[in-house]
Amino acid sequence: ADVAYLRSVLPSSTDDAFFDYLATLDASEVTVTAIPEGSVVFPRVPFLQVKGPLLVVQLLETTLLCLVNYASLVATNAARFRLLAGPDVKLMEMGLRRAQGPDGALSASKYSYIGGFDCTSNILAGKLYGIPVRGTIAHSFVMSFRRLEEARPRELPPRAGGDPVDLAGLALSWLQRVCDLLQTPPGKANEGELAAFVSYAVTFPCDFQGLLDTYCVRRSGLPNFCAVALALHQLGYQAIGVRLDSGDLAQQSKEIRGVFRACGAHFQVPWFGTIPIAVSNDISERSLEEFRRVGSEIDMIGIGTNLVTCPLQPSLGCVYKLVEVNGSPCLKLTEDEEKMTIPGMKTIYRLYDAAGHPFMDLMALEEEPSPSAGQELGIRVLGQLGETTKVIPTTVELLHRTYFRDGQVCEPLPSLPEVRTHAQVSLSLLSPAHRRLHEPQPYPVAVTERLHRLFLELRQGS
Repeated sequence: ADVAYLRSVLPSSTDDAFFDYLATLDASEVTVTAIPEGSVVFPRVPFLQVKGPLLVVQLLETTLLCLVNYASLVATNAARFRLLAGPDVKLMEMGLRRAQGPDGALSASKYSYIGGFDCTSNILAGKLYGIPVRGTIAHSFVMSFRRLEEARPRELPPRAGGDPVDLAGLALSWLQRVCDLLQTPPGKANEGELAAFVSYAVTFPCDFQGLLDTYCVRRSGLPNFCAVALALHQLGYQAIGVRLDSGDLAQQSKEIRGVFRACGAHFQVPWFGTIPIAVSNDISERSLEEFRRVGSEIDMIGIGTNLVTCPLQPSLGCVYKLVEVNGSPCLKLTEDEEKMTIPGMKTIYRLYDAAGHPFMDLMALEEEPSPSAGQELGIRVLGQLGETTKVIPTTVELLHRTYFRDGQVCEPLPSLPEVRTHAQVSLSLLSPAHRRLHEPQPYPVAVTERLHRLFLELRQGS
């Protein structure tokens, strides 16, 4: 069917032998080597190399670039958010509604997890990939209640057993005590919001959480949540968190933490002061920088639009270039030096310093001997090809592995958690100067003297 369709759209002068060839096409002569998934990769370094019949490897170009470009972009974007948030704050991907369609959303969930996010709100991604799933209640749920009588059911048995208790009535009595402590009028607390919290708490007593900003955080959301959480505590349950979705998130988090601590101390509930605080609302890198600058009490951050749509860099410019044909190296020449290709089949090495940080990636021709740790190397750094640089690596790592040969996958493919762990380890090995997000020290990529001579020969010959 595919060949028949191609016959219908290609020029009528296309040789029949071409379609006969396509009908028998296979990848048994293709070999793919690549840098392991989850590795840090730098510009100009070939992270994937494909060998095989020219027609076959050209047909693979679009597929391979489609598979790696958006995935690498999202993983990188997620890694930047993780670096800004620090290791202790939980990050939740929640971009399904803003992603480029359902397939884009699934990719975003998967690769943001690799990049360092802890969980996703995308249930299908959880089902397909085993990513932890999390979520909170919605404004529409809170707004759907008007009066306390609408909370159904409203009775909850104590966790230790016994007769069910009217949770709505118990929460109402706690509301008065909380408002007295906070010096806010109970009448300002929205009754429908209290009903929503009670209804949720009866349904999920071990997983109760509150969305505080449907009406007013200070006068309504916060006292209503505290009242229901304290009522649950009286019955042996423990609330698991709150979420903010508007306003000055950092400042509000500090005020809320103060209220939680005051309630915990006043009502002798020690765990109350540590209730997790989650925030959302168009979170960007700038938001995280501001949280760090002013300080906050935020425990979890939900990020959607600015994660899955990658506004700082909407696309990643991975390219697929021919470097050798029938054993003869190829060179693409252009007036833009950055778009010149590095000719020949290459082996890629990562060089480490004595502190264990990678300090340079080195490209060598495939037939060259491997560099050794402690050996002085004469190399040419891209962008500074006019001069030789001497380096002595403490450790040398061969980056590429062969994953596909003779029509078969020949390297065990890691699980998603393994890729995620590898990504975080790869990032942690970078020196702080290379890892910082603002004005990082450029990471040098170099070629061997032999590869540099080949480059000059081909350029002069052209």
